[in-house]
Amino acid sequence: MATSLLFVCLGNICRSPLAEAAFRDAAERAALDVHVDSAGTGEWHVGHPPDPRSQEVAARHGIDISGYRARRVSPGDFRTFDYMLALDPENLRDLIAIAPSDTSAEISLLLDHVPGRRGQGVRDPYYGGVADFDTVWNDVTAAADALVAKLSRE
Repeated sequence: MATSLLFVCLGNICRSPLAEAAFRDAAERAALDVHVDSAGTGEWHVGHPPDPRSQEVAARHGIDISGYRARRVSPGDFRTFDYMLALDPENLRDLIAIAPSDTSAEISLLLDHVPGRRGQGVRDPYYGGVADFDTVWNDVTAAADALVAKLSRE
């Protein structure tokens, strides 16, 4: 059975779609059997495509995320996914607060999986420029590679 991962940020239009894309790409290269998705803790952007700057960064790395659509974390996600990976400490707290008592997901901070990055969040680039989205890409790519290495060992 495929391992399932859900990447979670606030609106699901900037960081978590990039994390999903980076992980999906790394897992494909490693031939891992995974199910991957992303979601937000907020509902402002539900149904919208990723921010154009996220799409641009992904495209520069050969990945098309234009078909992704923002969605909000649902109660069922806590039983569907093996791992729920928050992009920052605030979203981690929100996930823990809304997790049902019967959750089976391992909830953690994404960068906790990168050596030397424990407790750090991926900075929200929404109010920044293209360089901020590049920084997000670097962070989520490092996390994707670390997660792929971890899952490959299991």
